[in-house]
Amino acid sequence: MDHSSTVPHPAATQPPAARKWWILIAVGLCLFLGSVDGSIINVAVPTLIVKLNTDFPTVQWVILSYLLGLALLLVGMGRLADMVGKKRIFVLGIALFLLGSALCGLAPTVYWLIGFRVLQSIGAAMMIALGTAILTETWPAYERGTALGFAAGFISLGIVFGPAVGGLILNYLSWRWIFYVNVPVGLIAFVLSLIFLPPMQPAGRRERFDFAGAVTMGIGLLAFTLALTVGQNIGFGEPLILLLLAIGALALPAFVWIETHVRYPMVDLSLFREPEFSLNLFTATLAFIAIAGIALLLPFYLELVLGLPLSQVGLLMAVVPVIMILLQPASGTLSDRLGTRPVSMVGLLFIFVGYVAMTTLRVDGTPLGYVLRMLPVTIGMATFNSPNNSAIMGAVPRARLGVASGILSMVRTLGQVTGIAALGAFFTTRVAHYSGAAVDLSVADPNAIISALHDQFMVVAGLILLGIVVAGLTWRWEIRTGRTKKAARQRAAEQPVVDGV
Repeated sequence: MDHSSTVPHPAATQPPAARKWWILIAVGLCLFLGSVDGSIINVAVPTLIVKLNTDFPTVQWVILSYLLGLALLLVGMGRLADMVGKKRIFVLGIALFLLGSALCGLAPTVYWLIGFRVLQSIGAAMMIALGTAILTETWPAYERGTALGFAAGFISLGIVFGPAVGGLILNYLSWRWIFYVNVPVGLIAFVLSLIFLPPMQPAGRRERFDFAGAVTMGIGLLAFTLALTVGQNIGFGEPLILLLLAIGALALPAFVWIETHVRYPMVDLSLFREPEFSLNLFTATLAFIAIAGIALLLPFYLELVLGLPLSQVGLLMAVVPVIMILLQPASGTLSDRLGTRPVSMVGLLFIFVGYVAMTTLRVDGTPLGYVLRMLPVTIGMATFNSPNNSAIMGAVPRARLGVASGILSMVRTLGQVTGIAALGAFFTTRVAHYSGAAVDLSVADPNAIISALHDQFMVVAGLILLGIVVAGLTWRWEIRTGRTKKAARQRAAEQPVVDGV
């Protein structure tokens, strides 16, 4: 059993049994809202184009402004919470999210809507960055996997709920209600947070916020995410995109230099010297990139190759998050008993097997064949996420839980953006290769699409295989250091106790 799941994590407050579940509900509702607002808007894009008298590139920024706001602010909000208190930032985030949601519903033009989505993303960053940290601090260490498993289930529920309810709202109500619907749920979370969250005051002395580091990281992340998102439309070889990528690349060493020279860095770089933190974070990044790129492209197979109606495509795509809702709490509980490493390794192996199986999808396939091949991927993601997150958070001291939670959330967001952009571009290139020339996907030969998808699945399987190797090396390190620590404790126990020493 790996020590990350057995060593008690210092916590300021361990609430009574009933109270910890109310905390989980409050945090879970906020994570649910954050994931809903990342997905519900997708189904409203055609409606927004008509109702707000605008075009698709402009409406895209209704989505991008929210995702960019999250990517830029998650780590900074986590650090700020470590300094001034997690409850204070979390509750303020709920309030800002509710205000932003109400204003989005009232937006008179698409440009006002984009601006209010930025405000909404600020509140969402405060909530999402701290959800994992709050659960890690308030739940007992031996139940951390269970808590994080339920939290992941709330996120998956939001992914399912967003498109489904968004479609119903657009059928029977105004588009404005896709934002108004946040308000009653958010108010419940707000009240529960005020009542049940402990103060969670910052540990240690007062520190200053690292504005230089925050600005440098913000510039780098903004340049990188803009390059990935805008590059999909204008091409990754354009001078503007290359300039943005260069700025993003230069910002990284500049940020590291700042963090090693300021008294109170925004990100404690010593966290990355802990293999349980850095290597598990790297493995999580690979998994997020893989699942995001595949989730983007599978509708092309279901709709353009199998010729299924959109209603059936939506139901089949919902299979993944529905199964994750059911399995993630169970995998978290299992990791509390068996250790995080064996459970997360089993998850990675399932993901790898699933992606290899997906390379056998055929032009004359069936919906059942798709589900059976996708099932190992879904089981694997559900099994991997909770214990891996638990291992990451278990390797972090209490005073850095906020920023660690923010880093984990940022990695998830950037992994999704990178997966969609990079794997989407690769897929388009492979379709053109098999078609003999660049072609509109809507009229591409199904054989070209399926061949491009096979190439995509092999690339993704390679990423997961790399993750398995890294996870295996981490497990080996954990076993070695665990034995070393055990031997050291035994030697210390054999030493005679001398009074006054």
